[in-house]
Amino acid sequence: MAEQRGEYGVAFLCRRYKVSRSGFYAWESRGKSRRRRNDEELSAVIVRIHRESRGAYGSPRVHKELRREGIHCSNKRVARLMREHGLRGRVSSLYRRSTGVHKFFEKTGNLRLEEPLPTRTDQIWVGDLTYLRLGKHWRYLATVMDLFSRRIIGWTLARKRTTTVTLRALKRAIALRDPKPGLIFHSDRGIEYSAYVYQAFLRSRGIVPSMNRPRNCQDNAHMESFFHSLKAELTHQRSFTSEGQLSATLAGYIDRFYNRKRIHSSLGYHSPVEYERLANA
Repeated sequence: MAEQRGEYGVAFLCRRYKVSRSGFYAWESRGKSRRRRNDEELSAVIVRIHRESRGAYGSPRVHKELRREGIHCSNKRVARLMREHGLRGRVSSLYRRSTGVHKFFEKTGNLRLEEPLPTRTDQIWVGDLTYLRLGKHWRYLATVMDLFSRRIIGWTLARKRTTTVTLRALKRAIALRDPKPGLIFHSDRGIEYSAYVYQAFLRSRGIVPSMNRPRNCQDNAHMESFFHSLKAELTHQRSFTSEGQLSATLAGYIDRFYNRKRIHSSLGYHSPVEYERLANA
């Protein structure tokens, strides 16, 4: 009635809905309920968290962030308020294509199948390479992840899919972490990783190579999951006009958001950097 009073008038609406005019004015004078005021205050925080997540978080992660800020409410309430404000997590169905024929080598097995989950940083790293569209062309992103914390510790963007780009990402990870000999590095069996120059560099640093089983991309599921998140949250249905723009956008997502702010359910709803800090405390 309050929304329609300007068009129809209070007297008509009271007759239509069978309420007294005194009752309507008494209701109006009471103002918003305490519950509604609390919803509006909570909604403001939810909108901020969703914006700071770059629109990536759905209600479960927003709910966890609220708890981290000392705000306790139900996940159902968060989901309802997000629906009322038209907020939703950025999720899309993405499928990774093969852009070339891989050469398989039986000499390097999957050591991850024999190893327990890492209990500290720099025990197992994983690497992979994916493609990103730049106008009518492709650019190739190579990344290295520490499996313990899911932190991206090295990445690089290049015009060609070669061993040079994967090796550059690995060298950046080594420069950041300086791992001890015995570190396991796992990848798929693409030529960018199985090439002699790459394998020789691994062994020169005391790094033990490990590779997917033939025709089994699930062996590197953590990297596949990262690329899915990156494309769904950052590049899906978005165009880039220059390599500088794409590179700067990736730096913002990987270095400032994914590593430092994006919470992971597998890490107890901590970010990778925060998880490492807690583990090393």
